[in-house]
Amino acid sequence: MINKIARSVADALAGIQDGATVLIGGFGTAGIPGELIDGLVEQGAKDLTVVNNNAGNGETGLAALLKAGRVRKIICSFPRQADSQVFDGLYRSGKLELELVPQGNLAERIRAAGAGIGAFFCPTGYGTQLAGNRETREIDGKQYVLEYPIHGDVALIKAERGDRWGNLVYRKAARNFGPVMAMAAKKTIATVHDIAELGTLDPETIVTPGIFVHQVVRIERVATQAGGFKKAA
Repeated sequence: MINKIARSVADALAGIQDGATVLIGGFGTAGIPGELIDGLVEQGAKDLTVVNNNAGNGETGLAALLKAGRVRKIICSFPRQADSQVFDGLYRSGKLELELVPQGNLAERIRAAGAGIGAFFCPTGYGTQLAGNRETREIDGKQYVLEYPIHGDVALIKAERGDRWGNLVYRKAARNFGPVMAMAAKKTIATVHDIAELGTLDPETIVTPGIFVHQVVRIERVATQAGGFKKAA
């Protein structure tokens, strides 16, 4: 019987090794798998390469992982904001490597990994420092830069509901990078708020099929800094 429900966050994260490339879903605080990130801090894996839209907020979540000294390199599109002091301090002191990627390129590089695409040409970044020394090509009169996929050893994502086969349904904007990251990683771990009985999820609403998911962990609903789920009055 296929049953991908993990007993705990710790059990789900146990196999992550030092030096792993970890894809972490979320856009700001929307869809960020906070419980999995906190569990990764406790798990102890180090020298990680983390792929995320940004570089952490405040002192919690991804910022806490950075502060714990577990991350060697971060690949993201939006590293600096008003409360990104942890990233800023580590980067300026030379303790953290940054690969800055335009947001659309980031999403497409992750998607390409899941789709089995070896490389692709994209116009974003041509003629700037972001293009680096990568190959360029003129196609139909427009200049493009060669981009390579971003593969992950593990993806940590957050969904709304899931079943024991690993099928996932997301909540609105919390979906963001979750689906493409699930496809691009060797192992995907997802948190959900509700475990559905097998066969009760409408197939038309399943965004990430269970074939891309390896473990599912149920978590409680909590209010986030940006609002999220409101506590009952």
